[in-house]
Amino acid sequence: MNIDEELLYAFGAELRTYKKREMVFKEEDHAQYYFQISQGKVKLNNYNEDGKEFIHNILGKNQSFGDPLLFLDQTYLYPMNAVCLEGAEIIRLPRGNFTEMIKKHPNLSIEMNACFSQQVYYKLIMMQSMSAQNPILRLKGLLNYLKSYHDGECAHCFTIEFTRQQLANLTGLRVETVIRTLKKMEQGGDIIFKDRKILY
Repeated sequence: MNIDEELLYAFGAELRTYKKREMVFKEEDHAQYYFQISQGKVKLNNYNEDGKEFIHNILGKNQSFGDPLLFLDQTYLYPMNAVCLEGAEIIRLPRGNFTEMIKKHPNLSIEMNACFSQQVYYKLIMMQSMSAQNPILRLKGLLNYLKSYHDGECAHCFTIEFTRQQLANLTGLRVETVIRTLKKMEQGGDIIFKDRKILY
């Protein structure tokens, strides 16, 4: 979701600057703010009991995060961490101000519902892909999800901005498996490599 920055500031938002690897919030913090990225990238992640990272999403400019919890009647705890992948500027609006803004601008609620619905739909698609034992199906599920935010249906026009390690963390695969699988996908014509970038 991308809300006009001037509107956010009009309701009391503040711009905060974060360093690379700095946490915006951590798992089990109370959900108190609407966050929107003005500059930079943020990953949403967890670690399992063995310390292995699982990435839920990587977000960039004009994308929001943490907002679904703000619509619940009571304050919930974040189920994941939000960590800056690079220096970032993030707009932060307190929960009460966010609620007031939504009440005064109900069209935002409709837009957010559409955004949440899309997220739920693609999460279900991703869950189906993640349950597959075949790593090609897992990676294709992820790439289709990422490409869904890109306008256009052209083949090999969408650049995957993630590293092989990030793809592994997003799919629950080992990085070696991701590298081998990407080579197979290239041979099958699903992707092409250009300047070390993956085009899907």
